[in-house]
Amino acid sequence: MRWLICTLLLSYAFAKHEEYDGHALFSVKVQKAEHVDYFNTLDYPFDIWQYATLTRNGMVLVPKDYVQLFQNDLNSKGIEFVIETENIKNELELEDQLFAEKARSKSVRSVDRPTITWDRIYNLTEVNDYLQKVAEAYPDVVTLVNAGKSVEGRDINYLKISTSNFQDTSKPIIFIETLLHAREWVTLPASLHAIDKLVVNVTEQDLIDNYDWIILPVANPDGYEFTHAADGNRFWRKNRRTGVFPGDVCLGVDLNRNFDIDFGQHSSNLACSETYHGPSAFSEPETRAIRNILNEHDGRIELFIDIHSFGNLILYGWGTGQLPSNVFAIHAGGLRMAEAIDAVKMDYNNNYRVGNAALVLYPASGSAMDYGLAANVPLSYVYELPAYRGAGQTIFGFLVHPDFIEQAGMETWEGIKAGARFVTNVRSRY
Repeated sequence: MRWLICTLLLSYAFAKHEEYDGHALFSVKVQKAEHVDYFNTLDYPFDIWQYATLTRNGMVLVPKDYVQLFQNDLNSKGIEFVIETENIKNELELEDQLFAEKARSKSVRSVDRPTITWDRIYNLTEVNDYLQKVAEAYPDVVTLVNAGKSVEGRDINYLKISTSNFQDTSKPIIFIETLLHAREWVTLPASLHAIDKLVVNVTEQDLIDNYDWIILPVANPDGYEFTHAADGNRFWRKNRRTGVFPGDVCLGVDLNRNFDIDFGQHSSNLACSETYHGPSAFSEPETRAIRNILNEHDGRIELFIDIHSFGNLILYGWGTGQLPSNVFAIHAGGLRMAEAIDAVKMDYNNNYRVGNAALVLYPASGSAMDYGLAANVPLSYVYELPAYRGAGQTIFGFLVHPDFIEQAGMETWEGIKAGARFVTNVRSRY
């Protein structure tokens, strides 16, 4: 039976991803400020995977029909580049193949307690089933909460984890969310690993005794479902909002540009863009759900981490480049978390870099991270998790290698733990 499942999954895998046949992934080395500006303002139909700085290569996925034109443009500007893969479809098929080989007849299972395996990325139904099983198995600690419905009517579910049902107001709240951008699959193990270590396989009791937790594993359920669908798109980033203006042919809003903080300043008003901010701030039910969680616990959430990929970064606001009044505490907390991750990370990945999002990368507005600061969360961050680059089988950017799933969850949890304990150490300073 297992052999049959793997065979069927492999057949399915190689029938997918036709829209990416011939798309090339470029790594670009910029050495001048004007080259940085040129690269980082590329927009539809180019898909920037990693923004460029003078110290970090940019990565961009280029459609088949634009590959030669893009090469010519880079050459004319004197910009160095390497084509990492001439056909990203091959890498998509490799990801599918690797997961098919790891296939299990039932990956999320319940015996005496809910457990998960760390050999694949779970789809939305499996994640929601797991959240429900955890809540049912540990009713004295866990509450399953529905934050509302997505654009397409799917549940936005999160867990509240507390030994006092959130009634002990002296305990700081830690809020963790993943998959605000649908294609960033490697972030899901971080939230699931946190749930496992706080509830199922507890090894550090202080983390549940001294803190309350909110964990939102799938902040963008429609987009995430679309990345798994047979007729979907593995690299879909946005939600699934239909066009709001007559003649719109492109779908989706970048949820991480839709929050009401400097809305529209450093994002796109083009619906086809990957950074399209939407028709208005909080136009999307997914961002309203996160806003409502933050506002419901105003004054108690002391650490908010919005987890993304990829880049080995811990970033903080403001996205305009202005620094918050407690920047020294925020930076110190970021360093503490980065050091904890670096101590256990894979050798082939770079150490984490910590800094202001606009100064380390690029200006951005309307982000969850910035709204966290605006909503009185003193320590609000974005994590950019690393990409997998293992020996022999390189998986690029947003693609996930099964061998990295457990590692991604484990090392990110080390950073989260360090952040939580940092809250206790500095509470009197802010």
